[in-house]
Amino acid sequence: MSHLDLTGCKKRKRGEKVFKFRTFGEHGCPIESRGPFWQNLKALLEFGHSESGGGMASWSFQLKVHRHPPVHVFLFVVEEQIEASINRHCKHCQFVGWGQHMICNKKYHFLVPSKDTISACLSFWDNHDGSDSTKGKYNFVELKGHVMHGVFHCNGFGHLLCVNGVEMGSDLTGHQIMDFWDRLCTGLRAREVSLYDNSQKRSMDLSLIHGVAYGMPWFGRWGYSFHRGSFGVTPTMYQKAVEAIKSMPLSLLVHHLVSFNHEISIIFSRYQTLSAHSLVTLGDLLHFMLEIKSRLPKESCVDSYKPGLLVETSCRWSPKRVEMATRVIVEALKRAEFRWVSRQEVRDAARAYIGDTGLLDFVLKSLGNHIVGNYLVRRSLNPVTKVLEYCLEDISKAIPNQEGIVMKDSKVKTQYNITRLQLVRDMFHLYKHVLKDQKPTMTAGILATIPIASRIILDSKYLIKDYPEDLPPKLLGLETKSKLYCTVMLSNNGHEVDERLGNIIMAPYECIMLRHNATFDELKLEVERSFREIYWGLRCLVVQSIANLKAKGSDLVFGLVEEGGKLVFKGTNGERRIITEDIYEGTNSNCVMDCPCGAKDNDGERMISCDICEVWQHSRCARIPDDEEIPNIFLCSRCEQDISLFHSLP
Repeated sequence: MSHLDLTGCKKRKRGEKVFKFRTFGEHGCPIESRGPFWQNLKALLEFGHSESGGGMASWSFQLKVHRHPPVHVFLFVVEEQIEASINRHCKHCQFVGWGQHMICNKKYHFLVPSKDTISACLSFWDNHDGSDSTKGKYNFVELKGHVMHGVFHCNGFGHLLCVNGVEMGSDLTGHQIMDFWDRLCTGLRAREVSLYDNSQKRSMDLSLIHGVAYGMPWFGRWGYSFHRGSFGVTPTMYQKAVEAIKSMPLSLLVHHLVSFNHEISIIFSRYQTLSAHSLVTLGDLLHFMLEIKSRLPKESCVDSYKPGLLVETSCRWSPKRVEMATRVIVEALKRAEFRWVSRQEVRDAARAYIGDTGLLDFVLKSLGNHIVGNYLVRRSLNPVTKVLEYCLEDISKAIPNQEGIVMKDSKVKTQYNITRLQLVRDMFHLYKHVLKDQKPTMTAGILATIPIASRIILDSKYLIKDYPEDLPPKLLGLETKSKLYCTVMLSNNGHEVDERLGNIIMAPYECIMLRHNATFDELKLEVERSFREIYWGLRCLVVQSIANLKAKGSDLVFGLVEEGGKLVFKGTNGERRIITEDIYEGTNSNCVMDCPCGAKDNDGERMISCDICEVWQHSRCARIPDDEEIPNIFLCSRCEQDISLFHSLP
């Protein structure tokens, strides 16, 4: 691989084009996407600044994040020729399950470098003689710690390799980076993009937090969804694991965990006071906490303690009358001995002391999920009768080291004063002590599902976004052209070949744009040109005929085929003999994987091979901790059992 000369980043030329970060990648900024991915990418690179460097072509784009204070970032696009690659096969394609895809001629790395990665390169080069041979030893593309690094194959399939936001020293947040990446993918008309989800924030796995809160990973808000799990995790296993933790009742958690962790019950009560509806499950609680966090400024504070009702100045009743009605309602609920009471029952009991029914209706409407003294007034809709019901909850018992239920309001108030920092601490406490740590009470019964389900969610790492099909030509300004989807099947010495797919069609189909009056001869030439341009194994492709349609070369294409139709072409690869290793991303290695977790393919996790049968399995499944080295000699359980059955030698 070759390397960039980043010395130009220190001082850019005056008059160089500067693009807006917030709109870069949108339609018309800077290109109007009118063709397949590789054609759109060529059009984009014409707007880039050509960078000097070794054997790899590269371009840069200067992007203005905001004007005051002035902040700029750089997007680098580095072209990697497959001929210059040490390994032609893409490990990311293999791990995500795209091993059947054909090897492309080029990869394009999209990099937003961090200050540290740029400084590392500049420092390295400044301390050497500056010759290209010296610079070639330091690979900018392979550096870790970029703000963003994505790679595209020239057929439109790509991988997002890293996103590093503010916590890693970036001027951009994770949301800004993902919005930017998604605009790039949409604007270039990418086909599918994968990623390996190991996202964390403040040492918490976002896939677990957002999975429980929203039923999808953090990347799900940009359309990424579960595709493949490590350690044999399937889509069904993932969905059941998410639902199991998400629907876990809070009352059950408090009952089992309060003896080990008093803080749990305090956290539950703290956020129930803020919520306009009852928080019943763990999913409800985490969802509510994340929603508050998204709206809470960094230095702000939310006071969830409300000793009564906050009366607006425009209220028709005085604060004293509202406070009196509140006390009457609370006393009526006390007499109900902490059971759920319908709204009408509470209203009727309070009317013996307050004759103003309008005042009572106002207080009952406003009182739900508020704290009055040492009590939380809970309000909920009965799912059977569809009637509002009220109940008191004694929150003094949720606060440790206090005697009795009578205490000053100031002491209660300190427990319910929520800042952004407090909210993050509460979330981390729940993450650590509920979702991650296995308490003695969580090893049996219904709570035993939490550690198991958490592990499944964390192992569900490979996500994919499938971008929509091409827009209609009229929306793209291509009224004179129409699209077809074409693929080829090859013959090798007269025999049709497709060893990888089990059938004769080589996937995926490629989008071909044609004039309305184009003939089949012209279509064949365009298919040859496109597939030669994209795929390594088809550089000498010669199209001979159409497999699923009988047509003459002079016939008009759109007289026999509808727009958007699919055609399969037969052809040969010139004089080159077809070897599967040269065509597909997956390799035909002789390694056999048979892991106790059920995995049969390499998923990128650490593995170990048995020294007798040479079958591979995950080191974790072999009970080798990740922080331990692989032993020099390893026997799988099957071989160990076979050896134990041997007769002892004399």
